[in-house]
Amino acid sequence: MFLYNCVVNSMVRAIYPGSFDPVTYGHLDVIKRASKIVDELIVGVLNNKSKTPLFSVENRVKMLNDAVSDLPNVKVMSFEGLLVDFAKKVDAQLIVRGLRAVTDFEYELQMAQTNRVLAPDVDTVFLTTSLEYAYLSSTILKEVAHFGGDLSKFAPAEITDAVIEKIRLTADNK
Repeated sequence: MFLYNCVVNSMVRAIYPGSFDPVTYGHLDVIKRASKIVDELIVGVLNNKSKTPLFSVENRVKMLNDAVSDLPNVKVMSFEGLLVDFAKKVDAQLIVRGLRAVTDFEYELQMAQTNRVLAPDVDTVFLTTSLEYAYLSSTILKEVAHFGGDLSKFAPAEITDAVIEKIRLTADNK
C-alpha cells in the first residue's frame, strides 16, 4: 500500500511521534534522516494527560520548532489521543519510529501492528538510531541533569539549559 501511495500520491507525508520531554540528539538524528526520505515530516508531540512531563506540550513544541528550524519540510504539531487518528487528521501515510535496541523493537512492532489494524492505510517504518545515540533517551538526559552531569553530548545547549533551569526551579519549589 505504501508504494502504491508513493506512486499515486506525489507527496508522502509522515509523522514522527513522541513525547520529546525533552528532545535529544537521538530524536534530532531520526528527524533529520526521516526528513530526507519523505516530502513532509510532521513531528507529533504527544500530550499524554496520564503523565506528568517536565515541560508543557507548548514548551516541547517550541523547543522542537527551534531545533528543526533549518529543516524546511519539517513541521511540529501537538496531538492527543490515538496516533492513527492524528495520522488521518493530517493525511499522513506513514509513521516513523526510531529503534535504539532490540528491546525497543518488541514494543514498537506491537504498536505498529495495532496501528495497522486500526488504520490499514497507514504504514510504519523503523529507523535505527545512529550508534552514537543508541544509549540516549529523554529519561537518561533528565536523570543526568538531576545529578549535575554534563549534558553537552545529549542535546543542543538551548535544550539542556532549559532542562537545568526547569530542574532548578522544581527543586527550589520543594
